[in-house]
Amino acid sequence: MSLVELIARADERGLAVSGLACLDRCVPLLGGGDEVLRPLWASLAQAAPAGDWAQRLEQARGTLDAAADGADEAVALAHRMLAGAPAERSAAGLREWADDCSVAALRIHRLLDGAAEDDSGLADARRDGRPDGLSPLLAAELRRQLTVLELLAAHGPGGLRGALEVSTEGRRVLRAAVSRRSRRDT
Repeated sequence: MSLVELIARADERGLAVSGLACLDRCVPLLGGGDEVLRPLWASLAQAAPAGDWAQRLEQARGTLDAAADGADEAVALAHRMLAGAPAERSAAGLREWADDCSVAALRIHRLLDGAAEDDSGLADARRDGRPDGLSPLLAAELRRQLTVLELLAAHGPGGLRGALEVSTEGRRVLRAAVSRRSRRDT
């Protein structure tokens, strides 16, 4: 199944996890540590009160570097992912956010991989669900996004742990790519 189809079929929790996982993998661009989004993950694992997500989201926003002015495109995209997170966990708001985060995370990985500036292949990759012809970093991010949504579709709340593990691995990969880029640019 394609990434677009998986997002379209995901329930509220799946959408929240999908968007959060994309954001979590991009946290190194926001100056955040590995644990900064952990309270949001916890709110998705528990039957937390409705306002819990909003409160934990505001805490994360306060912790992460809020200055996107003058940032490069990858950093600006990560800031938009954080800023776009809906305070209310409704399916409609989360679906839009998950879709936006998916596109932004793929663009970030394309930029960090130094691939062509053209985003036209991203739409095809999301629609087809195949990484054919994509750069290695971008193909791996597409596979991670698919895996997260497939885990939640197959296992419901039980897939959350696996989704977090996939996200953690992706964060390490992105952190290494950011480090390579900074060494290359200095």
